[in-house]
Order: sequence, then C-alpha cells, then structure tokens
Amino acid sequence: MNDKFHGFFADRYPNMRSRFPGEGRRRWRLRVMEELWLEPETLAEIASAALSSQDTPGDALHENDDDPLDEITDCEELGLVVRTDFSNDDAWNMFISKLQGAEKELLSTIQAEEPTNQGDNDVEVEEAGEADSESDATPDHIIKIIANARNPLFNNISNLTGLRLLNDVGIRLTPSPPTGTKRISPSNRLIDRNNLQEIYSGKTIWIYDRQSNVDESVRLVSQHGDVYGTATGDSWRARASHVPELQFNTSACNMKINFGGLDRWDYPERLRNLKEAEHQQ
Repeated sequence: MNDKFHGFFADRYPNMRSRFPGEGRRRWRLRVMEELWLEPETLAEIASAALSSQDTPGDALHENDDDPLDEITDCEELGLVVRTDFSNDDAWNMFISKLQGAEKELLSTIQAEEPTNQGDNDVEVEEAGEADSESDATPDHIIKIIANARNPLFNNISNLTGLRLLNDVGIRLTPSPPTGTKRISPSNRLIDRNNLQEIYSGKTIWIYDRQSNVDESVRLVSQHGDVYGTATGDSWRARASHVPELQFNTSACNMKINFGGLDRWDYPERLRNLKEAEHQQ
C-alpha cells in the first residue's frame, strides 16, 4: 500500500462527504482525486514511493459509503450493458435478443462442462496480477441490461462518464514507456501525469450507442490503459453475440485483451475522454 496516497484520501475524503451530502461515494472520491491531480508535489511523492517499493498506489479502500448507483452495480452479473441511445427501439430489441441468446447458450455450455472439467481452461489467457476474484459459482446471468429511457443520466455518455458513474476511481503507476519513447506531452491523467494514471474498478461496462443501432455492436470500456500511450476509458467494439463470452473469459478466466501490444483502440473515443478528463468538476 502507498501510505502517502491513502493518507491523502483519508485526510480529504471526510471533508468532501461533509461539504456535498447526498452525492455518494463515487462522486466524493472523484472530488478528492481532482484535488490530488492539482498538487504536483504530492503526485511526485506518491509516484516516488510507488517506484521505490515496486508497489502501485491502488484504490483508496478506507471508506465503504453507499452510492446512489449501487442499486445498479450491486448484482451477480459480471458486466453492464448501458443503453445511451434511445432513437431506435427495434434495433435495441434485436441487439438484446441476440445478446441474451448468446448468453443462454454460453451458460448452458459452462454448466454442462462443470462436473467433469472444473478447473480446466482451454482459453489462452494472460494472468492479471491483481485481478478482482469472482465467485467460483456460475451466475444465472453474465450481463445486466441498463436501459432506462426516462433517466437522462446515461444519454450519449462518454466512456469516461460511464466509468465515473458506475465504477470507483483509483490511481496507479503508468505503464513504462518503451526504450527510446518520450513521455506524452501535454500530460493527461488518463495516460500519464507525473508517472501516474487515473484508473477505475468495478463492473465491466459495455456502451450501446447510436452506431449500435446499425452494426449491433457495443463499446467495451477499459478501466485502465494497456501499453504506454493507451488510456483509461479506451474502447473497442464487440458484436452482441460475442459479448457474453468475452465478459466471462475476462472476468472468470482473467483473459486480457491487448491486441498483441498494438494500439488498436477507438481513437475518437479516446480523444473524447482525454478532453473530458481535463474539464471535469
């Protein structure tokens, strides 16, 4: 654990909770993080401590307050499909039909294999060192659908907004740049600022947007960057029929999607996130 980072949160978080009652845990944490990003000396101390100990600052886990959107995220499902475009109900219904059909088929396969193949893993995976552990029991559903057209909270949201609404913010050391690679300039908290990167933890988020009406795909949102230069909130698109299997393999099997170290994430969505990150609060 990085004492400097957790000490900063322990000092600032109660004040945010008092000043902004009713906002909830995720918003309070974001407010503390915003103050942290404005203190370069503190950031340097946190990064230095993490580098010297070969540890990462991680999440601030000293508080367990409720959040208004816990009613969405406190569920057995491994991922959340969030509808952000409400212009075509027929396309949405077709997407959901295909997703749920694929989910039902996958769960049937998993349940049929459990008695004889429990512990086997035929999927080539990369172990995540500090991945969140999921229950060994097979869930009844893999994906939870969020589609409240009356709630403008999710209308046309960016990947970053989705993370901030439904995940909890944290921080880590940014991945090391390859030899000979200069650090990004100007810096951005989603990629690299003072050797640190803003990250998120919680349920996987899949965003259904206007393009989804056409190609039946959703944006898979990353909770942290991959190789140096990629960003927290990066996304790529997956079709409805592939979503359940991808979700199960990444959550239950620790499969990591990294495009072989290449940067193949959706660049326009990255730019949208980077701009939003510097104009929050």
